Amino acid sequence: MIPGQKNNHPTFRRSFLFAIQGFVYTLKTERNIKVMLAAAIAVVILGFVFHLDVASWAIVLLCCGCVTCAELMNTSIETVVDLVSPEYHPLAGHAKDIAAAGVYIMSVFAAIVGLIVFIHAIFFA
Repeated sequence: MIPGQKNNHPTFRRSFLFAIQGFVYTLKTERNIKVMLAAAIAVVILGFVFHLDVASWAIVLLCCGCVTCAELMNTSIETVVDLVSPEYHPLAGHAKDIAAAGVYIMSVFAAIVGLIVFIHAIFFA
């Protein structure tokens, strides 16, 4: 939609359907999101095993959501870069690498937070 135009603006419901469509597309086409969702499921199972408290659940779920969101944004950036630069260009490669680095950084920090939460739950709760 072009900013300022009100024609053909999707309804609230259709906006959610577009979001679901994007998520399903990413699940079908991207290996990394499958790995990240599998890790999130494993973390949730461990959360039940170690009886996380409410605050720990909030932290763990927020980290899972942030990593998933970062991967979705990375996929979006890579898709747009591929659209505008189908042939290799160093700047296109840098853009994709930087987006992937964002996911990597988010994943590392989420893993550190997860370790802190679970070490506390195992040894101090």
